[in-house]
Amino acid sequence: MNKTSSVEYLGELRTRLIHFESGDTLFTDAPKDNEGKGEAFAPTDLVATALASCMISIMGIKARKNEIDIVGTKAEILKVMKSSPRRISRIEIEITFPKSYNDKNKKMLERAAITCPVGKSLHNDIEQKITFKYK
Repeated sequence: MNKTSSVEYLGELRTRLIHFESGDTLFTDAPKDNEGKGEAFAPTDLVATALASCMISIMGIKARKNEIDIVGTKAEILKVMKSSPRRISRIEIEITFPKSYNDKNKKMLERAAITCPVGKSLHNDIEQKITFKYK
């Protein structure tokens, strides 16, 4: 089985992530509220952002199969942390489409978004508040 990625600790609470198939590199940094510099995504930021990215990707698959143009769709993400134990308690995502769609297509896209694998992999204690906005 081929491995997916690697993580290397660089010191100063920073890591380098390498995706083996593409060679893409990301860096993470601990957030300012947890002893870091906040100069890159925190690992928990990546979790919240991965949820939005996954939702848009799954909608993209559904849109392509149904010849619906969603190019330019964007998401803004709010990650809310909780202490004791420190963990993500809520992820709020606002997905904004550059166009308007009929009710059937809206329902299809929204249903696709909420079935994304990242969302289904997160613990039930993490509240997922998803809002869809159309032009």
